[in-house]
Amino acid sequence: MSVTSPRRAAGLRRAARETVSGLPREFWWLWTSTLVNRLGAFVATFMALYLTLDRGYSASYAGLVASLHGLGGVVSSLGGGVMADRLGRRPTLLIAQASTALSVALLGFVRDPVSIAGVAFLVGMASNASRPAVQAMMADIVRPEDRVRAFSLNYWAINLGFAVSSMAAGFIAEFSYLAGFLIEAAMTLACAIVVFLKLPESRPGSDGGESGPEAGAEASVGLVAVLRDRRFMSVVGLSFLVAVVFQQGAVGLPVAMGRAGFTPADYGLAIAVNGILIVALQIPVTRLIEHRDPKRLLVVSSLLAGYGFGLTAFAGSVGVFALTVCVWTLGEMINAPTQTGLVVRLSPVHGRGRYQGVYTLSWSLAALVAPLMSGAVIDRLGAQWLWGMCAVVGTAAAVGYGALMRSLPQEDDRPYLDGQSGQDGDKGLAGAGAVDRADADARPSAEARPSAEAGTA
Repeated sequence: MSVTSPRRAAGLRRAARETVSGLPREFWWLWTSTLVNRLGAFVATFMALYLTLDRGYSASYAGLVASLHGLGGVVSSLGGGVMADRLGRRPTLLIAQASTALSVALLGFVRDPVSIAGVAFLVGMASNASRPAVQAMMADIVRPEDRVRAFSLNYWAINLGFAVSSMAAGFIAEFSYLAGFLIEAAMTLACAIVVFLKLPESRPGSDGGESGPEAGAEASVGLVAVLRDRRFMSVVGLSFLVAVVFQQGAVGLPVAMGRAGFTPADYGLAIAVNGILIVALQIPVTRLIEHRDPKRLLVVSSLLAGYGFGLTAFAGSVGVFALTVCVWTLGEMINAPTQTGLVVRLSPVHGRGRYQGVYTLSWSLAALVAPLMSGAVIDRLGAQWLWGMCAVVGTAAAVGYGALMRSLPQEDDRPYLDGQSGQDGDKGLAGAGAVDRADADARPSAEARPSAEAGTA
């Protein structure tokens, strides 16, 4: 035992170092910005309680405000993607985060119901606008073979921050709801400061150094071109199906458990497993899925999601509900980084922002559709039908991924920031030199792994 424990500790330290090594400094500043942002995500947690308990509005009005918040996210999914490609990643992040800070602070002071609804729409629009820019910037600055790992680490930061903020939100709400709004505004503003001070522009060609066909590529990648990309839009459609299933953890599961006689505390215990598992296992899972076939990963994750929720039909205790949460949470941990990496793989270099924006739209639409769908199914047919439909949808998504990705194109070394340029201090990302294909060919083999491994990005 005395020998085994040090070996295990050394193995864990080595695994941790391998998971975080090799990523550029700019990635970690972006990762820090994401973590800080999610640590301050109080509004989404206590908005309904604020409106019903503190302001005295009805549950229907609280639902309307939540829908408008989601609608704002739908609108900005496309707008944020276009801005990331046209204005650049850095300006888009600065505008989105500064606007979020201002609108969240304003939301804490408005009292008129129409004003609250309008500002909630603005908060949803501003807060969601940064997502395509963050994902596009990660694709710009991280090597193709490291992207799945980078997206996994970012996803881990999102869930770690949300887990902490969810616990803190309850204590803050007991003291002052206004304090929660102002704290979120301050932390979002801190994210903007990090972006301003530490993250120069990463958009390929933003240094004006490109010429030839690539120089005119940006103008040719408009939203219409994205929507006409059949393979990519098929991926977006499949993503929407999977997202609708995952949304049931927040919309269908609490309603179904309530109808079955379980308390809100019971639901809290069951769903807490989701956050705990992601925080505890996302990094080990990343090591398992990195450099593996994305087709198999997406098929497996879709089945885990569908049948994880499908098994909920047989749950009769909090413990069994928690076990079903474990199943679909594993699917979530596999799906999130793999799906985002696939979007990058299918995106033209100068269209990464727009492609990520349309991909983000699939999740925003799912957040609108899932509550309506689950409520209608539970009211008219019963919760058992909802869980059966989740299994069917998950299976359909798995079959779709399997058929769609038979002839997935090989990954290539598209322009990104060389990891060593992070040592250049104040040089901009574009100024440090976005690498072209000729530069990629000259790199050591350690930075140009075989396509079979790079294909997971």
